[in-house]
Amino acid sequence: MTASPTLVAVSGNVRTPSRTASLVRLIQAEVESRLGTTGSFIEAVKAAPPLMAAMTRDDVGPSGSAVIRRIESADVLVIGSPIYRASYTGALKHVFDLVHNQSLIGSVAIIAATGGTPLHGLAVEHQFRPLLSYFGIVAAATTIYALESDFVGFELTSDAIRDRIARAADEAALLARSGLRQRRAAAAAA
Repeated sequence: MTASPTLVAVSGNVRTPSRTASLVRLIQAEVESRLGTTGSFIEAVKAAPPLMAAMTRDDVGPSGSAVIRRIESADVLVIGSPIYRASYTGALKHVFDLVHNQSLIGSVAIIAATGGTPLHGLAVEHQFRPLLSYFGIVAAATTIYALESDFVGFELTSDAIRDRIARAADEAALLARSGLRQRRAAAAAA
């Protein structure tokens, strides 16, 4: 890649402050340091008003469209959500319901989630990965799942989770530098 990849971090938290938002921001910072770029951060709780009022992409107003276009233009995504009823939040799902299904082919993503029990960690594999696969997004092999006990307040305190963040950021940077998105876009245009 000649230009720095575009990075967008999306947190599906529906409350603020949020451990999930803190985690997603930490991951974003790690990826930024590896790619030498500055990304943007989208929180569902803040983006929700214009997006949740829209049932379809055609119903999204200007501010909501700007959020969706930012996501669609990303070469690298950090996607995180608190686990709620064994899945990501409905707010996060609705955001991706508004994203054009061909816009993210070849993008790279890191999956992150927070939850109250280790059992909810399975959601990163059986909920997030299928969603990303639908869009043709290549997910880093390493995912990040943090428990409430990995935080003090809203600050991550777990060295093990920090190690996973570093590993996932390394993987995402390597994938982003491979130019996969550009090659897929060129192949689709041919």
